[in-house]
Amino acid sequence: MDRFEVTPSSAFQPVAASAEKVTAFLRSVYGWMFVGLGISAAVAVGVANSDFAEVIRRTPGLYWGLWIAPFVLALVLQFRVERLRPNTAAGLFIVYAALMGAWLSAVFSYYNGPSIAVAFVVTAGAFGAMALFGTTTKRSLAGAGHFFYMGFIGVFFALLMSAFIRSAAENAALQFVISVVGVIVFTGLTAWKAQELKQLALALPEGQATGTYAVVGALQLYITFLNLFLMLLRLLGGGRRN
Repeated sequence: MDRFEVTPSSAFQPVAASAEKVTAFLRSVYGWMFVGLGISAAVAVGVANSDFAEVIRRTPGLYWGLWIAPFVLALVLQFRVERLRPNTAAGLFIVYAALMGAWLSAVFSYYNGPSIAVAFVVTAGAFGAMALFGTTTKRSLAGAGHFFYMGFIGVFFALLMSAFIRSAAENAALQFVISVVGVIVFTGLTAWKAQELKQLALALPEGQATGTYAVVGALQLYITFLNLFLMLLRLLGGGRRN
């Protein structure tokens, strides 16, 4: 009978513990990401229904200030991830999401409701599919991830360059190319980031899996989701407001 004895359950405990750790970490990451998106959406709708959205839109300093301030907060969160307390990181992320919501209210003023809704649904579907792929695939996405990251830098500088192009036709053509490339880049980055977060969950010491690292992971996914949404909004937002 000994030859047919099943493997002791203790042999599976490390695997089970690792799976639980990954699940707990990713649940926290995506939970914070959804909180951030919810805050941004609420602030964007609230500001859009007030006169402040028009003030943001017509005041370049305020418009760019609302974009630069979250950018600075994102850098602080990512570069000080090892030193920030979880509550501090969470507070900074909430402020970041609120500022992005105020900035988005001005962006949304260029599009009608159906265009925004369609872009959001497509973004959610693409993001969800690629995040699932990145989490479950056995293939390393590191090489592709670095390629897409370089593409992200290229898209960023191309957007800056477009601000100096005076010709409307040339600007429109460049914006279209940027949007197409941006959709490809941020779709690929979604899968890479999802795989990175899974690997991070396995590497983190006990007690840190649902702390500051989860908030920073949520920030990274939030940025990827938001940029994918904005690129798709440029392509699908045919229903622009006059």
